[in-house]
Amino acid sequence: MLPMTLLLLQIDLLTQRLTPAAIIDILLVAFLIYQFLMLVRGRRAAQVLAGLGILVGLYLLALAAGLKLIETVLGAVLPYTPLALIVIFQSEIRRALMRIGRRRWLGFGGRLQRLESADEILLALRKLHQQRIGALIVLERDTGLRTFIESGVPLDARLSRDLLLSIFNPGAELHDGAVIIQKDRIAAAACFLPLSLNPNLTRTLGTRHRAAVGITEETDCLAIVVSEQTGWVSVAAFGELELNVSLRRVDEIMAKHFGRKPTRSSLLDSLEEETETAQGNIENRRREALLP
Repeated sequence: MLPMTLLLLQIDLLTQRLTPAAIIDILLVAFLIYQFLMLVRGRRAAQVLAGLGILVGLYLLALAAGLKLIETVLGAVLPYTPLALIVIFQSEIRRALMRIGRRRWLGFGGRLQRLESADEILLALRKLHQQRIGALIVLERDTGLRTFIESGVPLDARLSRDLLLSIFNPGAELHDGAVIIQKDRIAAAACFLPLSLNPNLTRTLGTRHRAAVGITEETDCLAIVVSEQTGWVSVAAFGELELNVSLRRVDEIMAKHFGRKPTRSSLLDSLEEETETAQGNIENRRREALLP
């Protein structure tokens, strides 16, 4: 009965200390820890965090077992872990702060950039898909992309399907790298983007797809990729990649991220019909080439 009595006394003391402020404090800390774990889940930082947890466990075990040497070594190392965590998790911390900054708090913040030339992007994507021309298009939102724009060739040209097709033409000097679009204008081409180190990405993904995921991990932009091997159109946002999507789906994503109305159905129907026809012609030519 004594252990049960002690347990009840501890519970009673705990409930007396749990004031409304303490409950709110506990919930906020739990929420922050949960958000941090979700942020590092599936990334290399999660392995570092697991390793740190093992070190802390060893230190506590050394304290309990009286292992003086291990206790001394770990006791000298662990005080520097907060600084090490800031360095190791700098990208995750930056991403978390950016997410906080772009959310709407009491109606403030989270201003959406407008995108009025979505039709031109869809028309260009149709051609790029049909002809299997590799492309990477980045659409700026709230987070500025000046650093990445300066890594490429500045254009500051009006957004149009013809210009996009000219840039990504395999024979053009600017076809390698990304095109960055700011407020319905092509700010720069042949831009260098950071590659994602997310270990969950399939190894079959090429440099363009990893760059699309990488830039969306660091900023709130939208990245659209066309594969030169398959012609698939894929979209990356917030570090997540949606592979092989239809033009209608691309339009839905752009409408969601830029607060615009979806493109009229007649244009989308026409684009999808032409895409299916072109795909059928390609398959027919393949079959004819295989015939003796």
